[in-house]
Amino acid sequence: MLFGEEHVKRYRETDGEEGYIWQRDTTILLLTTTGRRSGEERTTPLIFNEHNGDYLIVASKGGTDAPPAWYLNMQEDSDIQVQIKGERFPVRARDATAEEKPAMWELMTASWPDYDEYQKKTDREIPVVVLERA
Repeated sequence: MLFGEEHVKRYRETDGEEGYIWQRDTTILLLTTTGRRSGEERTTPLIFNEHNGDYLIVASKGGTDAPPAWYLNMQEDSDIQVQIKGERFPVRARDATAEEKPAMWELMTASWPDYDEYQKKTDREIPVVVLERA
């Protein structure tokens, strides 16, 4: 399965029966933001973990120096929607604090160890984003 538009389509059509579990048994949510330039909805499948009732995602973009578009969109417009399996709900997003991040990073790298490699590739501090139900 592709990790992109086709992934989003199959995830939505099956309420996550296809697409919720991805490589290495990671779990995937769909994050929908509003494009900061286009004003159009943009949906991105992302690896996530639950943490104390919230959901964690990582704004890695594979370790590039620029953050992912969804992260920039999120900073411009706080109207964010998440889908986990068949459940859709609004969230508020914030970056993990300096105190929170080490434990959250460890949780995320346990699911996707490549995040450590991505961080080594860039001088940009890759954020862990906390999604709290609105």
